[in-house]
Amino acid sequence: MRRNRQSGVSLVELMIAISIGLALVAGLAVIFANASTARTELERGSRQIENGRFAMELLSDELRLAGFYGELGIKGLPLPGAAPSPCSLDPADWKAALPFHLYGYDNGALAPACVPTDRKAGTDVMVVRRVSACEAGIDGCPSPGGVTPFIQVSRCATEIPMPGNNYRLGPTGSTTFDLRQRNCTTRAPLRQYFVRIFYISNDNGLGVNVPTLKRVDFNGAAFNTTSLVEGIEELNIEYGIDNDLDGNPDGYSTNPTAYVCGGGCSPTLNWANAVTARINLLSRNIEPSNNYTDAKTYTLGRDAAGAEVTVTPGDAYRRHAYSGLVRIVNAAQRRDTP
Repeated sequence: MRRNRQSGVSLVELMIAISIGLALVAGLAVIFANASTARTELERGSRQIENGRFAMELLSDELRLAGFYGELGIKGLPLPGAAPSPCSLDPADWKAALPFHLYGYDNGALAPACVPTDRKAGTDVMVVRRVSACEAGIDGCPSPGGVTPFIQVSRCATEIPMPGNNYRLGPTGSTTFDLRQRNCTTRAPLRQYFVRIFYISNDNGLGVNVPTLKRVDFNGAAFNTTSLVEGIEELNIEYGIDNDLDGNPDGYSTNPTAYVCGGGCSPTLNWANAVTARINLLSRNIEPSNNYTDAKTYTLGRDAAGAEVTVTPGDAYRRHAYSGLVRIVNAAQRRDTP
């Protein structure tokens, strides 16, 4: 019988098959790499948007509570000739500073000594004064103790009724909190007193050079720094000043200390009359993007002279600018007229 002749694959055919296979594998690798890069960029962008929104929400919430002192009305409190330092450990300065529910340092100029040296140059520093939204020992609020400052306001009609004398403010361990409730028998509740300083740092708190929004908290004897949001690299705040005391801003300035109006203006009055704040911040990715250059120009409000504040980075980080207007309720509503 005649045998069927069999033949294998030639070398040329084998080389062609391998070449086609390699081309397919290379194409799949490129597709996978592009998909991975796109996913990474999407993740970075989502994180940057989340960080920016969170920073805006955090600052807005703090501003809405600025000037909240429980039952204490600050209208009758004396206004000092100069705003006391937020770094002061003297209870007398804490009391004198109560009318300054909000205070700022434009571009960080003359920033207080308790702000750490890792502050990014040219960024604003903002100080908020208020008390806790809940009473001490209730609903998870810490009980008085140690050197933590607390405030107590009398609710008794016959007990020290004059404004400025109807409250106690000081460290728990060395202050006598003896004021009373409406029944003039039960002791009035206490609320923790806060001085919070917000600033932009060049360090994320772990020794990594990442711009970060931080907060300095006062505990009665020292100041503790907390890292809040990574990737926040610029902060510019414009303060709305109410000169005619109707609860609405009559002008905006990034530096109310130097703000000039038609009449009734002074550095201390301007800060006491701050009823709104416009937050402008710039959020960026934590890691740089490959083959990308940020040539955009970002507008972050205006400076003390009224000129636009702009930033053109020119590096490989993706960014997004955020802006929001916040009404300082506790300062503005006291002036509202029907």
